This record gives sequence, structure tokens and C-alpha cells, in this order.
Amino acid sequence: MHVTLAQRAARQFFAAAVLGLAAFSPACAEVTPFSQSLAFATAEREDIAAFYLARNYAPVWTTAEAAPRRAALFAALFAAGDHGLPVSQYDADKLVRAFRTAETEGDRGRLEFRMTQAFLAYVRDMKMGVVVPAKVDPLIKIERPDYNALDQLTAYLVAPKPAEWLRDLAPTGPEYARLMAAKIALEQQLAQGGWGPAVQAGRLEPGAVGEAVVTLRNRLIAMGYLGRSVSGSYDKSIQTAVQRFQIDHGLVADGIASEGTIEQINLGADARLQSVMVALERMRWIGDAPRGARHVWVNLPDFTAKIVDHGKVTFSTRAVVGADEEDRRTPEFSDVMDYFVVNPSWSVPRSITVKEYLPLLQRNSNAVRHLNVIDGNGRVVPRGAVNFAAYTARNFPFALRQAPSDGNALGKVKFMFPNPYNIYLHDTPSKDLFSRDVRAFSHGCIRLADPVDFAHEIFGVQSDDPEAEFDRLLVTGEESAVTLTEKVPVHLVYFTAWPGTRGGMTYRRDVYGRDAAIWNALVAAGVALPGVQG
Repeated sequence: MHVTLAQRAARQFFAAAVLGLAAFSPACAEVTPFSQSLAFATAEREDIAAFYLARNYAPVWTTAEAAPRRAALFAALFAAGDHGLPVSQYDADKLVRAFRTAETEGDRGRLEFRMTQAFLAYVRDMKMGVVVPAKVDPLIKIERPDYNALDQLTAYLVAPKPAEWLRDLAPTGPEYARLMAAKIALEQQLAQGGWGPAVQAGRLEPGAVGEAVVTLRNRLIAMGYLGRSVSGSYDKSIQTAVQRFQIDHGLVADGIASEGTIEQINLGADARLQSVMVALERMRWIGDAPRGARHVWVNLPDFTAKIVDHGKVTFSTRAVVGADEEDRRTPEFSDVMDYFVVNPSWSVPRSITVKEYLPLLQRNSNAVRHLNVIDGNGRVVPRGAVNFAAYTARNFPFALRQAPSDGNALGKVKFMFPNPYNIYLHDTPSKDLFSRDVRAFSHGCIRLADPVDFAHEIFGVQSDDPEAEFDRLLVTGEESAVTLTEKVPVHLVYFTAWPGTRGGMTYRRDVYGRDAAIWNALVAAGVALPGVQG
């Protein structure tokens, strides 16, 4: 049976104690009830055992000199709920009681180990998040910040201001602080009973009167979208408040409380709180990794693509993302845009070729005439030379490609950030989809409503006249690649709760159900939500 370093250390301590030896090799630590107890407590945690063995079992938490760092850790553990962390997992209450009731050196050794366990668990959750992204959904391709747990403890021991050191574990970006503030505000709202009764109506328009309008009015007041009002009719003030709500929730801002708008208005403060707590977890996954002075930010549930320069959005366009179907949902990841292509050809992804187009070609070899059949050498193959019925999805040896054209599936331009998932940003001839609230229709790539203007903005840093240069390439009708002299990081993210530009919060639908899955994983890990319903 494999014996770990920790178990060997515990056995050496036991032998030394029985034989009455003062020390043992290799650690040369004095055998005391404290060190014995600590050695046996760490027997199943080799990393912690190695840490204490290297320091000859000198205590970290249980001396008078350790009081400042101990107090700072307890304060952080008790405040962990403000971050949406699993407070119960750190056992702060039990640890405090254990300090009060500890009588023997053996008690102190076991308590030393438990304090280190709590510290490491807290640091891990703050630095990396509580749950592993890919275990929740394999399409969350986020690489969490890397760190060495025991190095963090070593750093903490020499920190001149322990409380500040622990506070600095959280992401330092302004979004994290605003999400925490939103969490506290929502918890206070829940404690006061939420936002009141739900609106019992399918649709309300300006001029409407009745109980449902009064309920709508009161709910908008509680949410902060409407000042105090005694009006019982759907007047201009309610219409304006509904429009503000619609803007903050990604809805068509027409001021009409349609079924979709009322559905979002009726969501309770508890549901919004869950979104905020999941957003905090997602921010911990990202940490303080640099996004790039200039970067592209695609928030999938928001259906937008934005260019951000030094923290300010300088360009924004509506987007279509992958449909909520297996093999079509857009993954979450970050990469770097190297170039864009004007008048792109469309190389049909293998999955689409064999699942969607091969069955059509087997029924009619003249189907999908806008696509060329391409052999392994990149040559166009006459359709009459191919017996499509002779192949299956597994052994079909050809590819399909659409030449540049006005009807090309990629439109006039595509933006390339080579990645393993074959995802990129591009134009589309299907402009009608951009008028919808929920824009999840693609096979996974991001379609842009204003791709040419997006190209002008991206190209502008290396061209004195980006519009003219782009048009010169466009009118040729030929496929042309434009290399970017300054590479642009692209981040495909998924936030259903995000700080708004006007100071409040914005919320979006959980289009892929990923936030619901993350919330369930957080609850399973011990994260708690206040029990008052909103």
C-alpha cells in the first residue's frame, strides 16, 4: 500500500514518542503533544503535511503572536457570504468555539490543522471560484487563474497587513465591487419582502387602468424605475419607467408591457440575486487576467459584440449567437484576433456538411447549388462525378465551400481569432434576425448586425482611411485577408447580470441554462440564498 509523506511523518512521531526520543530525522522537530497531534491531523493532506514538516511543525495560527492574522482570517471567513461563497464550508463558528474550549496541546495541534484547512479553502474559492467551470458545462472553456495554495499561506505569514492581504484576493476590477453591492442591495430587498405581488396581466399598454396597472406601478417603484406615484392609469411616467426597465433587460424599449416584458418584471429579487451570485463566481474564474487595452467583449446572453478601449465601450453592435441546441451553442473562451477577411468564402464545417447537407445531396445531387464540392486537394469536383448515396457521415471524403458572393453565409467580412472550436465573428445576409429580443440562431459563430462598421473600427488603428481601404477590397469581389498589426483579444463571456452604464444593474435571460447549472453547483457546494421569497 502506498504510504504518503504525511503518513510517514505521523508514524515517525508515534515511534519517537513511544521510545521517549527528543527528536527524529529528517525534520529534527521536537516531539510534543502539539506536534504529534498536528502530524496525525495532516496525515491525509500531504501538501499541508509537507508545509509543516518544512517548518519543523512551528505553529501558524495558535500562538499569541498569530492573533492579528488569526483575527483577520476570522473576519474574512465571517464575511465570505458577501462574496457569495459557501460560508458553512469554512466552519468559522466551530473554529471560534474550538479556540475557546481548547485545553490540551493535542487540541491546539488539531486546531492548527483545521485553521490551515479553512485558510486554504477560502483562498482557493476567492482565487479560482467555488466550482470547476468545465464540470458544470464542457462548453465553458475558461482557464481559471493558476496559483500554489501553500505559497499563498507563506505569503500571508509575512504580510504586514493581513486584512488587506485577504481583501486583495478578490478580483480588483470595478465590476466585481458593483456586483457585490448589488448582492447586498438585493438581500436587503428580500428581507423587506421583495418587490411585491406579481403583475397579473398578459399585456398592458399606455392608457390602461385597473388593478394590474397599479401592481405594475408598485413593482416598478420597488425596483427603482419609478418615483412615488399615485396614478392608477398607465400614464407617461409608467411608460417611461417600462422603457428604462426594458433597456436594462435587453428588451425592445417600446414602453409597452408585453408578455415578455411582464415575464421579466415578475421575476423575483431572489432570481436576480442568483444571477448576481453566479456573476460573482464567473468573475472569480476570470480573476485579474488582463483583457487587453483594446479588446472585443461578446456577452452571449446580451447578444452584443463590443469593442472596448481602455475600459470604455467605443463600438457596439447587436449579435446573433449559437442556437440553444446540441452542437450549436457558442462556447465561452478567450483568444486573439489576428486578421479579418473581406469577401470571405465559407468553408462549411464538417458537422454541418454531414448532418445537414449530405442527406440533401443524397436525395438530390443538385441540392444546395450555392455550395461547391471540394476534394482533399482543394479542387472543385463536378457533382455528376460523385455518388453521394455511396457515403455515410463517417466516410464522406469531400468538403463543401461557398464562394464569395452577396448571398454568402458569411456576408462581406469575417473576423478571425483561430481557435479549436472554429468560432469567429462574421457578417450575414439574414438581417431580419437582429430585430428580435432573443438572438440565438447560428451554428455557434457570432453574426454581427454592423460588420462593416465593426471592421472600420478594428482597422482604424492601422489605416488613415479605413473606410476607403475596406471598400477598395470589397469592390474586387475577391477574397482578401487583412492582417492586424495590433492583435485584438476577443472574450466570449456569459453574464446574465452585469453592471450597467447608468449605475444600476442589467439582466439577461439564461439562454443556454448555464447559469442555472452553475447555481445548482454552488448550492451543492454550500452556497446559501436568503430564505425570503421575492
